[in-house]
Amino acid sequence: MSIKQYESYKVNELGHLTIGGIDTVDLAKHYDTPLYVYDVTRIRQNARIFKDALKTLGVRGQIAYASKAFSTIAMLQIIKQEGLSLDVVSTGELYTAIRAGFPKEKIHLHGNNKTREEFSMAVEEDIGCVVLDNFHDITLLENELGDTQHMDVLMRVTPGVASHTHQYIMTGHEDSKFGFDLFNGQADEAFTRLVSHSNIHLKGLHCHLGSQLTDSSSYTQASARLFKKIRQWHEETGYEPKVMNFGGGFGIQYTDQDPLVRYEEMIASLINDVRGRVKALDIPFPEIWLEPGRAIVGNAGLTLYSVGAIKHLPNIRTYVSVDGGMTDNIRPALYNADYHGVVANKAAKKTSSTVSIAGKCCESGDMLIDELTVPETEPGDILAVYSTGAYGFSMANNYNRFPKPAVVFVEEGRDQLVVRRESLDDIIKNDLSYE
Repeated sequence: MSIKQYESYKVNELGHLTIGGIDTVDLAKHYDTPLYVYDVTRIRQNARIFKDALKTLGVRGQIAYASKAFSTIAMLQIIKQEGLSLDVVSTGELYTAIRAGFPKEKIHLHGNNKTREEFSMAVEEDIGCVVLDNFHDITLLENELGDTQHMDVLMRVTPGVASHTHQYIMTGHEDSKFGFDLFNGQADEAFTRLVSHSNIHLKGLHCHLGSQLTDSSSYTQASARLFKKIRQWHEETGYEPKVMNFGGGFGIQYTDQDPLVRYEEMIASLINDVRGRVKALDIPFPEIWLEPGRAIVGNAGLTLYSVGAIKHLPNIRTYVSVDGGMTDNIRPALYNADYHGVVANKAAKKTSSTVSIAGKCCESGDMLIDELTVPETEPGDILAVYSTGAYGFSMANNYNRFPKPAVVFVEEGRDQLVVRRESLDDIIKNDLSYE
């Protein structure tokens, strides 16, 4: 199954939008705005879609939540409860996982420019796996392990697959900062260095093709190219990968114009492709690892705003300004990401006009939604923007010294604050006086 964008949102008897059984207008009044709200039930449903897909196909593997999409202690505790693994890309994300009590053997460290500190922390905490991106990674890990410690690794490669997505979120094409190039000799050199290493155990290959992918074509193209290289290594050395990690990038439906992505079908197509290639090589079927992030949390979250100034420009447009913007959701300004929303306190009323939703930052480009059809809107209304669960909080910033919003989880009619709203003192807490 795949969950439609608006499936868990309801309208109550007051005509207000609800999420997880809670009136969003009440949430806005109680916690203030801007406010990130997550439906925990939907997070769990999304996680189980991926787990069940592997189980149904009879495949051993790991579903590793890509914590860059949204990482807090409470979020990682939910992921832990659902039995997923976790990928992290910094000491901050790793520290959050440790503080959340996440099983260390299920944590994977990523990154194209890992530091000595990151490797040191990974080795000290004895995490489950490191994904090596480059020769500098190998050297740093060797130095950190010394002669006695060991680490399981995957080798990240760029398979030269140009996925159909925005250039800022493409990662698998040849001209990428990530991974060893598969066909210019880099991957061969790294493989030779790692395959018989005494302290580093090469479990298999990793690739990531980009984000917001909506069909399986990029994954099956990558599979073909990865197994072409594995065939070469198998013939030369007898190498058999224990793990094949095809990354994440599974898209979600942001607006009605986006396709409804059926993750089980994408995964089944990939697995069937791998089965054919493994059979042709006559090697054991490897574990399949996947790294959904956006697909777990994206459509589980919304952001609530309060409407302020409204500017009518006859025959041009109407600007409806809200009390947030590119500080809590930079994606529209960064790469023209589209969103949909509703006036939460008037969710049952007929729409009557098309407006542009403007943020309050001092940038003309701070526009959250270019065109949104709404009922008659006035200052004090509550606007809900859908599908902001991925990368909203993660990429939030303090531009114009705006405090970052609070985060609330709702589940089965219960709401709980899981991240406090930043205060003005938080904004200046690291500032020092000049004398």
